[in-house]
Amino acid sequence: MKKKKNIALLIAVASLGYFVDIYDLILFNIIKKESLSSLHIDVNTYETVLFRWQMAGMLIGGLIWGILGDVKGRVSVLFGSILLYSVANVANAFVTTVEAYKFWRLLAGIGLAGELGAAITLVSELMPKNKRGIGTMIIVTFGALGAVFAFFVAKNGAQITALIGDILGMQLENWQTAYIVGGVLGLLLLLMRAGTFESDLFESATNQNVKRGNFFMLFTKPHFKKYLACIVIGLPVWFVVGVLIALSHKFFPEILAATGTNVSPETIRSFSVATPEMVMWSYVGLSTGDLISGLLSQLFRSRKRVIYLNLMGIAVMTLVYLYGPTGSQDYYRFIAFLLGAVTGYWAIFVTNASEQFGTNIRSTVAATVPNFVRGGVLLITMGFEYFSGFFVEQGQFDGRTFSVAALIIGAICLSLAFWGTNNVEEAFHKDLDYFEHDPRKS
Repeated sequence: MKKKKNIALLIAVASLGYFVDIYDLILFNIIKKESLSSLHIDVNTYETVLFRWQMAGMLIGGLIWGILGDVKGRVSVLFGSILLYSVANVANAFVTTVEAYKFWRLLAGIGLAGELGAAITLVSELMPKNKRGIGTMIIVTFGALGAVFAFFVAKNGAQITALIGDILGMQLENWQTAYIVGGVLGLLLLLMRAGTFESDLFESATNQNVKRGNFFMLFTKPHFKKYLACIVIGLPVWFVVGVLIALSHKFFPEILAATGTNVSPETIRSFSVATPEMVMWSYVGLSTGDLISGLLSQLFRSRKRVIYLNLMGIAVMTLVYLYGPTGSQDYYRFIAFLLGAVTGYWAIFVTNASEQFGTNIRSTVAATVPNFVRGGVLLITMGFEYFSGFFVEQGQFDGRTFSVAALIIGAICLSLAFWGTNNVEEAFHKDLDYFEHDPRKS
């Protein structure tokens, strides 16, 4: 009974940690214009630069935290990563230069990279194999709502700003409050550390003569294909989030009208769904989708079948989004929700990755796979920009250029994801108590 209570506490901490993780991951894109304008930093020049610093931090952090999780333990990584991104958040509220902004975005990215992988690894190893998907489903379903909270804090934070300003005895702006709130939430989570405990599988591994956290083992012949397959399965998620949602203004009617498409002035004037709101509704969809996908995975007793369903859903919704009819504000909110829902297999995606490899490199895989996918958004957006520019150079810019470019990138991401799903094993019933060995030393 005590162990069940401790597992429940661990799931609660991991869920709240991922909630703050997503809050911070999304927050910059919501408040970047307000914060950079306040600091008299050119938005057009530095918004992409700062985002890339954050993503670089996540790539670095995924590797660092993953290895540490296999060497030092999952619990230490879970709380260490929460501590780092919480401190970085608070510090980010008080930056005055672009150099300082870059530094704290980098550290925040490093911190953000560790929480999910450690949480998924812990839950996968502590829960019975037929129920571990439920634990990870709860973590990601609740965590995705952090983006919704970030939207409301950023847009409706005047009262919170006044309260915190009174406590600190200083005048703050809303964007500063948004960073402080994220940092404080994370620091409060550290108070819940009591009662959490380490994975028995990891404890057993420390008493075995086996190399732990050997990242380069993943690049050997027996492991690399499966590791690469685990990564590419997640690419469509960030195609949707990073292109269709984050760059949604490129597909809106007013953009098409400016290039000759038949859209009435009345439609243009009435259409005002901002990109941050599209992000919010897509994450409401993601949370819903993760819940549905998790339940379907339990029903079908399969990870792969549910992933295939989601990938087909993404293909359909991408076509609807790019080539479907234009509509009202509510129509676009609903489309953003549906796009999020069909990409809501993130929990299954990370759980599947953690189940593919042995205890001695499981944390390394669970931390690096989602962060390599997140880092992949840079290549995805660069590819989108390349194809958009190519059609412009060919004189074919007619208002559908962005749709064609997005369709090409989406097709590439989905093709890779289908290949990846086909090349991983079905691990729903898999026993995780085993080790991987380096074939170079056998």
